[in-house]
Amino acid sequence: EWGRVDKQIRDAAARGEFEQLAGVGKPLPREVESTYDELWWVKRKMAREGFSVLPPALALRKEAEDALEAALAAPSERIVRKILTEINAKISEMMFKPPPGPPLGKKPYDVEDVVRQWRERRAAAGRSDA
Repeated sequence: EWGRVDKQIRDAAARGEFEQLAGVGKPLPREVESTYDELWWVKRKMAREGFSVLPPALALRKEAEDALEAALAAPSERIVRKILTEINAKISEMMFKPPPGPPLGKKPYDVEDVVRQWRERRAAAGRSDA
């Protein structure tokens, strides 16, 4: 079996199929950490695929902070309310069914308060209410 695989590799190399591979002639990337981590490839794949390695509560805390910023920068009051309603539902769900790990440390946003902040920012920027 290995003889057949070796022959396929030799034949492909003879045809030049390995010459255009990304990273040819470059050293393997070094990990930032000095200690060996046997899950390095899992972490790299998750980062490349955009998966979070944070516990659910911390991931939602980050999502909530991003949602608040998005709401405050939204182009219309309708979108502000939509963003806050969606994130508030997630926050409320986690408050009543907490996952294992650190506590969320967030409570649902006061939609009217955030809308007021949004209006003030728009007024300060000279934009009309939408």
